[in-house]
Amino acid sequence: MTRRRKWGLAIAAAAVIAVAGLYVAGVILGRRFEPYIRQQAEQYLRTRFHSDAQIARLHVQMPHLSPLRMLFSRGRGELAFVEGENVSLKLKGARAELPPLFTIRKFSCGVDLGALWGTPKHVPLVTVEGLEINIPPKGERAAVDTDRTEADEADREAESRPTVIIDRVLIHDASLVLFPRERTKRPLHFAIHDLKLESAGPGVAMKYDAMLRNPTPPGEIHSTGSFGPWHAGEPGDTPLNGAYTFDHADLGVFRGIAGILHSIGRFEGSLDSITARGEAVVPDFRLKRSGQPVPLSTRFEVLVDGTNGNTTLKPVVATLGSTHFTTSGAVFKNEGDRHRSIVLDVNMPDGQMRDVLRLAMKGPPFMEGHLNLKTKLAIPPLDGKVKQKLLLDGRFDVTDGHFLKSTIQDQIDGLSRRGQGQPKNEEVDEVISRMTGRFLLENALITFSELTFGVPGADVALNGGYNLDQDDLDFRGALRLQAKISQTMTGWKHWLLKPIDPFFAKNGAGTFLKIKVTGSSKQPKFGIDL
Repeated sequence: MTRRRKWGLAIAAAAVIAVAGLYVAGVILGRRFEPYIRQQAEQYLRTRFHSDAQIARLHVQMPHLSPLRMLFSRGRGELAFVEGENVSLKLKGARAELPPLFTIRKFSCGVDLGALWGTPKHVPLVTVEGLEINIPPKGERAAVDTDRTEADEADREAESRPTVIIDRVLIHDASLVLFPRERTKRPLHFAIHDLKLESAGPGVAMKYDAMLRNPTPPGEIHSTGSFGPWHAGEPGDTPLNGAYTFDHADLGVFRGIAGILHSIGRFEGSLDSITARGEAVVPDFRLKRSGQPVPLSTRFEVLVDGTNGNTTLKPVVATLGSTHFTTSGAVFKNEGDRHRSIVLDVNMPDGQMRDVLRLAMKGPPFMEGHLNLKTKLAIPPLDGKVKQKLLLDGRFDVTDGHFLKSTIQDQIDGLSRRGQGQPKNEEVDEVISRMTGRFLLENALITFSELTFGVPGADVALNGGYNLDQDDLDFRGALRLQAKISQTMTGWKHWLLKPIDPFFAKNGAGTFLKIKVTGSSKQPKFGIDL
């Protein structure tokens, strides 16, 4: 064999060996992608959320390319499809009985193999199905050593310089669960149908677009805004703000009221505490007991404690029909209670009796006029009927009152004529009434004090109560007339009563009578209280 032939064979053998070596190197490189992607995914989750991350199953589908091309291109421009299942993140230091911070049923993404060697590594899109976020109560993490371990310090350093940045996240079928401080209370659940997250860079908030189902009252919420940056030490402190639209919220789930609510507004705060400002409209607001719908609209500012669901109402400006009023107070739940309590202060400086009576009565309003009302309203946890639990404590004034039912107004006009000593004067007609008093509603019994009713020529002062369960009236008081008792009559009755005028003219009145009102609201009985 000639020397040239020998050199040719040697070169060919070296080339084959080199190609084989490159092929083997390409195969080895390709096989290293899957464990490397797993390691990078777990490291990202561990450092991003300061949690112990576990991925039960991770599968990487490599692109169809030769090992040599894999070796020379180092995967640049080639996408690997990554799919994981049953991901769990347990918050470091959290109580053992608390569920994982995150659980993910399934996720998938495409990864440019060439991008794996750079820092930071960009992932364009991650799709998640079946996400559950469990936010522990503030301060409820188990005690950990104040001296951070080397691993913890490494996590902090890695978080400040992220190795992976996810540009967009699409989440389907998610839920947010906020755990209360009191372990006996039930967590708050929010079902999120679809959630889109867009990264604006490391260490800053992500933009989001979410569709979720509100638990109580049930209705659909569409919200957009920003979320983050994530607060690993206290997840509940993670910032959250944005705007929302709340549609078709059914108030019928609450005892005593009904209607479909629509609301828009903005909010800001954190997962643990949100301040919301906005407007709400209920075109068909009604009390279930009476059934007459009256339009209700509000402008509000509320503070919602996400750890227990308690809501504090800043002054809420509301309009019922054409009546304006304000409320402030809170909706809260005490330890051991099954339901929430409501405590409100209501101020209605110039309400319309028509609006209030339409809401409170089954039939048409029997009276119109101006209503000045101030009351404290309290509804303790409702295990029984609303009227048995409702507590009202306040006072009211009705001015320019006029009864819309002719039979009632005729009696009021007659009282005014007799009180003025003009029983036959038909020009005394359609007189205006006034009414004022204090009231206390407790255990389905409403008690009135300082209750006065007046028309020209006559005043009535009463104290007493009305039992809502038994429809029972029991009032005692006095009737004061401007005229003497004989002047309330005509003909022979006038002359018959004239000798006794002095006996009834006392306490500064022409006629002073002690009276009582008994019977029921449908058939009241008026008489002299002997």
